[in-house]
Amino acid sequence: MVEAQKWTTRRMSNPRLDTPATDLVLDVPVTLPGGVRNNTTSTYFPFSPNVLTALIVASWYLSNIGVLLLNKYLLSFYGFRFPIFLTMLHMLSCTAYSYAAINFLELVPFQHIHSKRQFLKILALSAIFCFSVVCGNTSLRYLPVSFNQAIGATTPFFTAIFAFVIICNKESAEVYLALLPVVFGIVLASNSEPLFHLFGFLICVGSTAGRALKSVVQGIILTSEAEKLHSMNLLLYMAPMAALILLPFTLYIEGNVAAITAEKAKGDPFIVFLLIGNATVAYLVNLTNFLVTKYTSALTLQVLGNAKAAVAAVVSVLIFRNPVTVMGMTGFAVTIMGVGLYSEAKKRSKITTH
Repeated sequence: MVEAQKWTTRRMSNPRLDTPATDLVLDVPVTLPGGVRNNTTSTYFPFSPNVLTALIVASWYLSNIGVLLLNKYLLSFYGFRFPIFLTMLHMLSCTAYSYAAINFLELVPFQHIHSKRQFLKILALSAIFCFSVVCGNTSLRYLPVSFNQAIGATTPFFTAIFAFVIICNKESAEVYLALLPVVFGIVLASNSEPLFHLFGFLICVGSTAGRALKSVVQGIILTSEAEKLHSMNLLLYMAPMAALILLPFTLYIEGNVAAITAEKAKGDPFIVFLLIGNATVAYLVNLTNFLVTKYTSALTLQVLGNAKAAVAAVVSVLIFRNPVTVMGMTGFAVTIMGVGLYSEAKKRSKITTH
């Protein structure tokens, strides 16, 4: 569900623009040195560092794929056709859990907002974030998860466009060439998708573009040392802002959705379990994202994110039995390959620059 600024900017030129092909989740600080991580692990967990890292990566995969499948089930199969309200529940869940993680579990130090200007910048990011997540959830009403993930994998393409248009950030020719298979693959997948839906496709593209735009805008407006926030703190501030932004939209577009949900829960209490579980998993996406980068690296997270899209697509096909074609699978594979080439090209470009 949700992403934030990268702290690796002290060592890299502009890594905020290297958005991984994952759901919009928060980025995290620089990886701790191995010895520090190992000492921390032995203090709090009865597992070896390798076992703990494997468990965290597995949890990250389960939460990412789980929230996708739960969203799809609720919006398409269960009949809960309120994507804006569902997103607002996600934001409220992230608010509550983030507050507990920072103030009670003390996973990271609490940081204050220091100025009205910083507050307005975070509010702007929250608005872009709302647009991206609502579009992504809404698209699941019309598209299978596999196709949704294929479109989401094109995030680097939109990031490169926005970076060039907004801040005139030019990449090397190798980086731009690597984006060609990203686009070509999604064209193949779209032309052969049996359950293609034009509106669903457009809003999913809007969600992907919104995710890329947030990455670029975040790199512009939260640049000073005084305004930098840890990803967990940024989520703590962005989530309630996003919930407040979504409230009037869900009331206007989806009607008295709270009363409708309460009435539905009287006849089917299982929906309460589904909504609470779904909102909790939405927060776990962000928590495990933080832990994966803490115990591995930001690059590892990017590689895992590329593979996650393929795993999510396969799992969704097995569960929901949506039809697929050879051409569609080929297009998805080409897109994922292009994302991998893009990541490698960006890495080589940074090495050359430095």
